[in-house]
Amino acid sequence: MIKARTGLIIMLASVLVLSFSCGNKGKQQVNPKAEWIEKAFKVLTDNEFPRIKAISWWHENFDGSSLRIDSSEESLQAYRQGACDSLFITEPVFVNDKLIPSELGIYHAAFPDFGGTEDVVTQNRISSFESIASKDIAWAYFSNNWYDEITFPMDAVNTILTADRTPFIRMMPRSNFDEGGPDPIYTMQAIIDGQFDDELTLWATAASSVTEPLLVEFGTEVNGSWFPWNGQFNGGGTSDQYGDSSLPDGPERFRDAYRHIIDICDGQGANNITWFFHINAYGQPEATWNDLENYYPGDDYIDWLGVSVYGPQTFGEDDQQFAEILGDVYPSLVSLSDHPIAILEFAITEL
Repeated sequence: MIKARTGLIIMLASVLVLSFSCGNKGKQQVNPKAEWIEKAFKVLTDNEFPRIKAISWWHENFDGSSLRIDSSEESLQAYRQGACDSLFITEPVFVNDKLIPSELGIYHAAFPDFGGTEDVVTQNRISSFESIASKDIAWAYFSNNWYDEITFPMDAVNTILTADRTPFIRMMPRSNFDEGGPDPIYTMQAIIDGQFDDELTLWATAASSVTEPLLVEFGTEVNGSWFPWNGQFNGGGTSDQYGDSSLPDGPERFRDAYRHIIDICDGQGANNITWFFHINAYGQPEATWNDLENYYPGDDYIDWLGVSVYGPQTFGEDDQQFAEILGDVYPSLVSLSDHPIAILEFAITEL
């Protein structure tokens, strides 16, 4: 009897392991999040959006949301099954220290729950996500919050490099986490005017001293008014207070601030940086002056385009599928530039 029971336990354990293996879906009760994830990966494996060359899941629960991939067993199974496809690769390819698309597939990356401030970078959090996902990541995505000073996040970068992953730095010009208004310190005009050039030069010098390639973006989801670098708080749709009178001042100021930062980094020899331009799939406010092309620094400055594609994050939001959301913004990205496109954030809450 004991022998038979032991054999049964081993058999059941084997079945459980197989249910998490690539090519073995196993039985699962489909819930909305799991279904959203499954369909998202299918869209990518079917190559419906061929310019997509990287994906990065936002693995965190915040403000009552359940965005982590392990928010339920069904969602975890769906993520594991989708990510385990050989199309999703974990070894980034660099040419002259610049990230290029891989001929082998789509990069798989993540924000691996680096805390509510998005900068609690530890090797354990990286390895924990990879263990949960049953998949390594090509890069680890984190925020470089400026708070009341601008400093290069060397400790975080070294932690990620020690984990043998590529650091992806989000330069976030904010002195606090308040939403829906301008930052009291880091306005786009102040950056353009050179008020922070000393700190930015030190930032660039530190970046240039890193012996490995870095991925960097400035002003995440710039077309969203939840962030203070959005055009609404830097001149909005007016066109007679700054720069070219045919362009809206708010986006034009962001464009020039981003160019200014890249020029400083180039001047300090930080040629190991791949620069990303990151927008949200849907802009807010909904106005023509807030269109993504008005913010774009140009192909001479930017190497990759990036976009956030979120399903519902809270109860009551519109239940849109991944393909629908991406389909709405993809044509604008394709027409903006020939650069490769990365889904820099995607996730959905557990509904």
